[in-house]
Amino acid sequence: MALVAGVDSSTQSTKVVIVDTATGEVVGTGTAPHVVTGTGGARETDPGCWEGALAEALHKAVASLPASGKVAAISVGAQQHGLVVLGADGSPLRPALLWNDTRAGAEAAQIVSALGGPAECAKRVGSVLTPAFTVAKWAWLRRADAATASQARAVCLPHDYLTGLLTGALAGSVARSGPGPRLCTDRSDVSGTGWWAPVEEAYAPEVLALGEVALDAELLPTVLGPAEPAGEVPAAVAARFGLAPGAVVGPGAGDNAAAGLALGLQPGEAAVSLGTSGTVFATSERPSADPEGVVAGFASADGRYLPLVCTLNATLAVDKVASWLGLERDDVAPSGEVVFLPWLDGERTPNLPTASGALSGLRHSTDPRSVLQAAYEGAAATLLAGLGRVGEWAELEDGSPLLLVGGGAQSRVWREVVRRLSGRGVLVPRARELVALGAAVQAAAVLEGAGLRQVAQRWGTRMGVEEDALPRDDDKFARIMAWLELVGEWASRP
Repeated sequence: MALVAGVDSSTQSTKVVIVDTATGEVVGTGTAPHVVTGTGGARETDPGCWEGALAEALHKAVASLPASGKVAAISVGAQQHGLVVLGADGSPLRPALLWNDTRAGAEAAQIVSALGGPAECAKRVGSVLTPAFTVAKWAWLRRADAATASQARAVCLPHDYLTGLLTGALAGSVARSGPGPRLCTDRSDVSGTGWWAPVEEAYAPEVLALGEVALDAELLPTVLGPAEPAGEVPAAVAARFGLAPGAVVGPGAGDNAAAGLALGLQPGEAAVSLGTSGTVFATSERPSADPEGVVAGFASADGRYLPLVCTLNATLAVDKVASWLGLERDDVAPSGEVVFLPWLDGERTPNLPTASGALSGLRHSTDPRSVLQAAYEGAAATLLAGLGRVGEWAELEDGSPLLLVGGGAQSRVWREVVRRLSGRGVLVPRARELVALGAAVQAAAVLEGAGLRQVAQRWGTRMGVEEDALPRDDDKFARIMAWLELVGEWASRP
């Protein structure tokens, strides 16, 4: 029995699954929390927290195995966009800026302008840059903390950092020349930085050379292919993470791309992920370049492309509303004329980093449960508005069920709202922790030299429960979209 491990290093925690490659059965699991700090637009985590959480979760997963066994390969899926800045010894120089840190709004706008405007920016790097993108965060750091930026000897993403820990690439030096393992990334995650060009499949020198960026490509990780190993776990590292020396380390992936691997996402299908953030994505044979910036032009982890729309506010925001109202999550009533945009962390789609929650349609007789229902609807409609835009870059089959994943997929209220506002059925895979499971698919493919899709099919990772479509509630969707446009205009004012 060969065992592989998949890691999901998300905003809030690290989760590990250990999978029997022959059957696809998850035979071991482990989890450990992260600490996120910051107020206002700031969201940061000390990379040392990720390292400790990875070690804790891996040890728990190995300890939970029903029989003794060694992990033969491991891959890391992680939150995208984060900025990790390392010194000459491979240690972090400061806490990492997370994807939902919105302080780089001015820098993102400056870079977009310097590249010739939104349309030209999208053509060059696949997306119209927002504060989420790593390049904007780097430009912000150069302005806000120039001394730290000047000491940087490597700049990478969260999954690159964890992969580098596993391969020993961060032990003592991050220099890219000379013998030994190098810091690596993969095309799915690097496509969310803003300094990688999907058409050329290479770093974009004109972005790196901008005055706002001024970053030497030599400080960036080597970009690996979909099944290209990053290295092996050296003996000096193995005990720290509860692994055997020589375990193969896969290239890793961004979180949504890793989930796509677990789903075996096919052309014509779309996935909706309901977690701290919300995403809708599909696969495509061509890179996307949405001039309006609604669709992010990411790469997939299987060598194709992953046009994607992301919102900042999903389950976490709705849960917050429920707690304010003193209600259980599923204690809802028809919303009637109430419309609620729960943009509690600002919003990424539409690109309104300083926006806040907006509520309308209240009466003396309004039931608090209706307000909670409206929060679900506002978060879901904001996300589903991007489904049609994704369809402009990936051919979607009319009426095909949405693959619904993430923590919200387990909620009957979320499922009902998505079905009613989209007019589509949903397929909810029985498998949990799809990001970690997708990373395990990649680890198995690298270990066996097998195709990624073949591994996912053999494991049956997308099998689940399908719920039929509901008639689309066009009136409610139109109400939410009208309010979204109004609030967007107000939040865009200088």
